[in-house]
Amino acid sequence: MNPLIFAASVIVVGLVVGLASIGLGPKAKGKIRGTLWLILAFMEALTMYGLVLALALLFANLLV
Repeated sequence: MNPLIFAASVIVVGLVVGLASIGLGPKAKGKIRGTLWLILAFMEALTMYGLVLALALLFANLLV
């Protein structure tokens, strides 16, 4: 199977699932928003940990 066709089919399936989830409507808005804020908080925390680790490795004198 051609990898380009496979990749395109995976992208199309993702788009279809995304469009189907829009049909949940206002009933699921609260649950989706709560999950969104939780995921955003985890992403921000991981970003901060990565920044601290990168700065620690950048400025650490490993020869001492």
